[in-house]
Amino acid sequence: MDIINTLAQELQIKRGQADAAVNLIDEGNTIPFIARYRKEATGSLNDEILRQLSERLSYLRNLEDKKQQVMASIEEQGKLTEELKAQIEAAQTLVVVDDLYRPFRPKRRTRATIAKEKGLEPLASLIRLQMTKQPLEEEAQAFLDPEKEVHTVQDAINGASDIIAESISDEADYRIRIREMTAKKGMVVSAAKDPQAESVYEMYYEFSESVSKIAGHRILALNRGEAEKILSVKIEAPQEDIVRYLEKQVITKNNPYTTPVLQAVIADSYQRLIAPAIEREIRSSLTEAAEDGAIRVFGKNLEQLLMQPPIVGKVVLGWDPAFRTGCKIAVVDATGKVLDTTVIYPTAPQNKAEESKATIKKLIEKYNVTLISLGNGTASRESEMVIVDLLKELKRPVQYVIVNEAGASVYSASKLATEEFPSFDVGQRSAASMARRLQDPLAELVKIDPKSIGVGQYQHDMNQKKLSEALSGVVEDCVNKVGVDLNTASASLLEYISGISKAVAKNIVAYREEHGRFTSRSQLLKVAKLGPKAYEQCAGFTRIIGGTNPLDTTAVHPESYEAATRLLTKLGYEAQEITTGSLKGISKKITDCRKLAAELDVGEITLQDIVKELEKPARDPREDMPKPILRSDVLEMKDLTEGMVLKGTVRNVIDFGVFVDIGVHQDGLVHISQICDRFIKHPLEAVHVGDIVDVKVMSVDLARKRIQLTMKGIN
Repeated sequence: MDIINTLAQELQIKRGQADAAVNLIDEGNTIPFIARYRKEATGSLNDEILRQLSERLSYLRNLEDKKQQVMASIEEQGKLTEELKAQIEAAQTLVVVDDLYRPFRPKRRTRATIAKEKGLEPLASLIRLQMTKQPLEEEAQAFLDPEKEVHTVQDAINGASDIIAESISDEADYRIRIREMTAKKGMVVSAAKDPQAESVYEMYYEFSESVSKIAGHRILALNRGEAEKILSVKIEAPQEDIVRYLEKQVITKNNPYTTPVLQAVIADSYQRLIAPAIEREIRSSLTEAAEDGAIRVFGKNLEQLLMQPPIVGKVVLGWDPAFRTGCKIAVVDATGKVLDTTVIYPTAPQNKAEESKATIKKLIEKYNVTLISLGNGTASRESEMVIVDLLKELKRPVQYVIVNEAGASVYSASKLATEEFPSFDVGQRSAASMARRLQDPLAELVKIDPKSIGVGQYQHDMNQKKLSEALSGVVEDCVNKVGVDLNTASASLLEYISGISKAVAKNIVAYREEHGRFTSRSQLLKVAKLGPKAYEQCAGFTRIIGGTNPLDTTAVHPESYEAATRLLTKLGYEAQEITTGSLKGISKKITDCRKLAAELDVGEITLQDIVKELEKPARDPREDMPKPILRSDVLEMKDLTEGMVLKGTVRNVIDFGVFVDIGVHQDGLVHISQICDRFIKHPLEAVHVGDIVDVKVMSVDLARKRIQLTMKGIN
């Protein structure tokens, strides 16, 4: 297989792009580094395509290795024909390679192998070739052998039938065709093990849908219902069509003696040997496709969540709500440093609302708090009521935001949180996290296992290794797009930077603590275990504010410093002007980009990137994302009425719709059919996590705490 050509065709890119990307990956370069600093080589392939390429490269190389192993094994048996070799080499998937290898794979002791041990293979060949001109009972007489437990002619015919059934099952072409027929015409069917039992799977108690059309989220739901022993799930194949196909392939002569036996053998081969295996394969394939789809959605949601804009320059009061144990409070300054913590009891059973408000007022006055970050967990609604009353009594403008606290409890009890806040209890850590994830969502959320952030769908039911790898890739891409301040970034943030491992991230923090602030990117080379290759990969994604070289504040890579300096000189600027904002509009001074790039000995794309950075040094890409809704009043579910139009924040996107926070503690669902007037296959075509959207209330079910919303028909 020409792997490079296959990658180019699948990803719809040029062969040269695929070839360059593969070489760069093989040289040990990271995806963020290739996407940002090797655009000339790859033709500006983005990180998403590069990750797809890397995954497929791994699969195709494994496929080629498997082909070599299979051919070597068959060669050892002396059975590798040129035709079979060509079939194996042309195989596009591991499943097809397995199909072709099946007849030659060492087998456990089966009914067919037992029959062969009894010397019944010649009889099986006679039946399979349909050559006999006399009843099989007469042919079978020659194979009777009491010592081998072949006592009757029926014993002999049964044994021969087992041999033929297995040979039919092992035929690669048959399996490939049957798999295609089942995938095209088969049905996924589920039923309740107890039809009277109440469960969340009631819509699947009598369910049937085409294998070719069933949605991924339904597959994952069926799998979970089956795992919980509530549902029984199976694939109903087009059995009549399949048996008819096999008969056409196997029964090639009109022989009255062999035809009835072969018909029975075909039915047995399909039902006993082929169908169960094909069903497993198709369910596995459906699950894998569903998981891949869910992981993609999870990844997109996670990216949008991580890339939410930070709220900078504000002192924030983090509020972790609770009932019996009290609400934990943490005041955090504009840099994320915790200034104060306390516990208040405004909710049941203590109900010390007035005393709690007095405590909060003192903190607001003392630290000049302008924003309250309230977690959306237990007692959030009751806490919100207290906050709204409090804001009305204040003489200064203070607003509040409800933040999704998914994963906060996981972080608070983690080793990382203990190291960060050794003297705090889990509640105080959680309150500090509430404040910080509003100030800088990316820096705070990287401390939490991405699976626990709460923007996925069936994440606990899928391949955890694949999920973790995909989500780590998303976090890595986000962190590198934004960049990190080398003098303030935590080890948790640094470890996602291109080329930096967990150990090196800790070494960077340790170096900072021992030697003080970094004043130059090149100092990274003095950090333990950070060699030249790691420096090459990470340097461009780090930032140093107020260092010795103004270029260190930008995303310009040190390998391009000489070109950037020459560019500034040519345009009549000093390097110091980078940080003063004096370089806006310098792109207009460049009349011939290609000629200038050649003069500076850099690629044209690299020159364009350098100019963009000089015009807007260290520009934060999160600036373009929707800002969170700041609130000063409160609604309850009972306040909602049909037709009410509200502004909300998209909290989660799933296959069948989106959940929107409209400020009533319970997120409302906008079904995919209610997102927009045009047809969309998936909600991500129209909305993303963090989007601020206008919604209209369709219905409110107080008892079941369900809100149905629409985004259509809003003027």
